[in-house]
Amino acid sequence: MDQFEAMLNAFKDWLWGPPLLILLFGVGFYLTFVLKGLQFRYFFFGIKELISRPKGKAEGDISQFEALMTSLAGAIGTGSIVGVATAVAIGGLGSLFWMWVTAIICMATKYAESLLAVKFRKVDNRGEMIGGPMEYIERGLGWKWMAFVFAALGVVAALGTGNLVQVNSIVESVNIIFKIDPWVVGILVACLTGMVILGGVKSIGHVSAFLVPLMALFYFVGGLVVILMHIQLIPSIFWQIFVSAFEGQAAFGGFAGASAMMAIQMGVSRSIFSNEAGLGISSIAAAAAQTDHPGRQAMITMTGASVSTLIVCTITGLVIAISGVLGMQDGNGKMLNGAALALTAFSTKIVWGDYIVAIGLFLFAFSTVIAWAYYGEKCFEYLFGEKAVIPFRILFTLAVIPGSVLKMETVWAIADVANGLMVIPNLIAVVLLSSVVSKETDGFLQIIKKESERETHR
Repeated sequence: MDQFEAMLNAFKDWLWGPPLLILLFGVGFYLTFVLKGLQFRYFFFGIKELISRPKGKAEGDISQFEALMTSLAGAIGTGSIVGVATAVAIGGLGSLFWMWVTAIICMATKYAESLLAVKFRKVDNRGEMIGGPMEYIERGLGWKWMAFVFAALGVVAALGTGNLVQVNSIVESVNIIFKIDPWVVGILVACLTGMVILGGVKSIGHVSAFLVPLMALFYFVGGLVVILMHIQLIPSIFWQIFVSAFEGQAAFGGFAGASAMMAIQMGVSRSIFSNEAGLGISSIAAAAAQTDHPGRQAMITMTGASVSTLIVCTITGLVIAISGVLGMQDGNGKMLNGAALALTAFSTKIVWGDYIVAIGLFLFAFSTVIAWAYYGEKCFEYLFGEKAVIPFRILFTLAVIPGSVLKMETVWAIADVANGLMVIPNLIAVVLLSSVVSKETDGFLQIIKKESERETHR
């Protein structure tokens, strides 16, 4: 098992090395250039559309808001707490800077993926929308073989990233505070998961629309209290973040130190994990939205990257920096990492801080589980047809239980590998279909202009 873990981690490190990082950044910069900085110019428009009623003949399974909340449910998972804690523990505080940069640049990628997902979506035999990378790869490029590869990777990622990683983090946090047996927690989460996902996308959308705003506000307020209590430390912490992003961070205490390259690697990979830009998988939720134009839903979805990374992840990183627990060791002499690091950071600075993290982790992770269940279901449906949907829902629910007892290091490595492999076919398709993205965007901007003129003359 140790040899397998060593090989898995070696492959993960190679996969998330310079070539993939360059591909992610390169595509993000390319799309930012092609779309003329759309994520900056129309960010507030996306927020306004989120709270507006659907316009025209809107078709889809769930509302625009529910689609974004499902997308955010998949993104604001343990990556926003455990993933950030892991990034900082390995790559230093400089990882936060590269998380921010990745999120801002890759908002253009998120936009393109969502636009293509709605543009090339179709209705299955059950009357539900099915869209995402596998559909725009097949219908946009005609490459069914690559669409099949993405769908297969999507199923693996759903079981790894969206199931095992999330459940593992829930169990760890609950066990640290409440000392409940992992098997008991696993069975409880499996029951809750089954109750939601067996109801399909509408059930998932309704639960996400309620759960995501509630959990984000709960965690944000808890973190903000810590930050405001130590507001005098924030300028020096930001300075440390910027310096260590380019110069690395020196060793201290149990922290072994980190190079600038390690900060970049951890920052980019954890940013992608927290906002899913480049993976393409969250565009499956966008494809289910009730919208009259692909560009409208794409702008709404684009705003999600800023929420998951620029706000939630930043809260986690700043609290860890403020607490001074980075490099601290546990009772066994092992450096604090993951959920344990986040729990310790909050609990040292605020009463019941560990409960804030534990409850936040449970809500974040559970919402991610149900969102990824939908992503995996659509990928499975693409591979095997509508009859395979119910068996997949059952399989996904049962997979929660063994996920509760797997080692965190193994689970995270599997998730990173699955995510990295999904990026390649998705970004190839997005780049080759960028002319479609540009044309659809130009058409939608004309629609926006006309809508604005009508509102002005009212």
